[in-house]
Amino acid sequence: ILPSLWHNGECSLYVDRCQDAPFLTIQTHSFSAAGLMYKRILDLVGGALGNVLFLLMYPIVGLAIKLDSPGPVLFKQKRIGQNGRIFHLCKFRSMYSDAEEQKERLFAQNEMQGAMFKIQHDPRITRVGKWLRKTSLDEFPQFLNVLKGEMSLVGTRPPTPDEVEKYRPEHLRRISAKPGITGLWQISGRNKITDFEQVVELDCKYLDRWRF
Repeated sequence: ILPSLWHNGECSLYVDRCQDAPFLTIQTHSFSAAGLMYKRILDLVGGALGNVLFLLMYPIVGLAIKLDSPGPVLFKQKRIGQNGRIFHLCKFRSMYSDAEEQKERLFAQNEMQGAMFKIQHDPRITRVGKWLRKTSLDEFPQFLNVLKGEMSLVGTRPPTPDEVEKYRPEHLRRISAKPGITGLWQISGRNKITDFEQVVELDCKYLDRWRF
């Protein structure tokens, strides 16, 4: 039997049994129990080193953020983690403190197609924020999320709750594993990708072909 669910590149289709009834099952990712253990050990080691760097740069980066615009040094935002768990993502603040309130009026300028919001020249980004984003230093507080087990060093991009509300069922595969500080989408030209379906494709490719 050739199941219609199968598609090219999908290699995780297998027969499972539940109460003696056979089922064709598609695994949502390629992580084995041993692989998850090795990945977590790597996250703990990398997360510890990342937090050391984060603490060293905090006074300098924090002062620059404070001198540039009023508001907190760290920005916390609700994100959706593995299997729909909600956690607070930590980043160095790169936008003005009222950025979330301004987001609604900027939806018409969204450059992404689909359930994702992104503007290349976002007016909410501060001068220091532009430098932080260009150097990716704004991401360093996420090593705290890695140590807490909410994120991994490498994974899928953690979406916001309002993005997940717009997901179709097939998009939910993106949140079947821990989100990462970086991932296949980020290193594949994230500034050039404007189609959300392509983001999903890259994230699912990572889940299907993951190796330690």
